Amino acid sequence: MNIKLHIPQNLKAGKEMIMTKQFLLSLIATTISILLTFGTSGIIEYKKKQNAKREIVMMVMYDLYSSLKSVETADTSLHEAMDIQLLIAQDTAKFEEQKFRLASLVPSVNFAQATERIFSSSIETINIVGNVLFTESVANFYLVRGMYKEMVCDSIANQLVKAKPIMTLKGSLNFDYCEYAMLSSSLVKEMRHYYQMCREIMGVSDKELLSYKKEREQLEKNISGGEVPFNKTLEELVTKQQEINEAKLKSGIE
Repeated sequence: MNIKLHIPQNLKAGKEMIMTKQFLLSLIATTISILLTFGTSGIIEYKKKQNAKREIVMMVMYDLYSSLKSVETADTSLHEAMDIQLLIAQDTAKFEEQKFRLASLVPSVNFAQATERIFSSSIETINIVGNVLFTESVANFYLVRGMYKEMVCDSIANQLVKAKPIMTLKGSLNFDYCEYAMLSSSLVKEMRHYYQMCREIMGVSDKELLSYKKEREQLEKNISGGEVPFNKTLEELVTKQQEINEAKLKSGIE
C-alpha cells in the first residue's frame, strides 16, 4: 500500500522563506565583508595620500618662508647702505670709518635649491598636491627669487669685485644703491604676494608653519651637533694666516 504524505502548503512556504532569508543574509554578509575590506584599504590609502600631500606643502612653504626672510635681510642691507652713503655725503671725514661697514652690507641671499628642484621637476609631486593654483604661485615665487639673486645680489657683487668702487670716497658716493634698492623692494613685494597666496590656497596657519619650522631646525641642529662650529673653523684659519705672516716677516719676505 502506498501512503502519500501531504505537506501543508503553509509549511512548504515557510521553509522556502527561511531558505530565502538565509541566502539574503549570506549575500549581505559577503557584501559587507567586501566593502569593509576594500573600504578600509581605500581609507588607509586616502589618509596616506593626504599626509604625503601635507608634508610636501609644508616642505615647500618652509622653503618659501626661509627664502623670503633671506631676501628681506638683503633688502634691509641695501637701505642701510644708503643711510651710510648719506652719512658720508653729509660729512666726508666719516668715510674712512664707514667704508668697511659699507663693504659689509653687500646684499647676499642663501637659498636651498633642493626643494625647488623636487617640486618643479617631479610630476608625481605636483599630482599629489593636486592644486594648479598653488603650483603656479610656487613657480612664480621661485621665478622672482631667481631674479632677485641674479639682478640684485649677483649684479652688485660683480660690480664691487671688478671696480671696488666703495673703497674710495668718490666711488662710494657715486655707487647707485638707490636703483638696486628700488628693484629689491619691488621684487620682495612680489615674493610676499606669492607667499601669502600659497598660504591661503593651502590653508597653512602661522601656528602650523611655526611648528614645522621648529621641527626642521631641531632636526638640522641634531644632525650638525657633532660638527666643528663654523666660527671656530674661521678663527683657526685666521690664526694660521697670522702665523704665516709673522713667519714671512722673520724670514724677511714681504
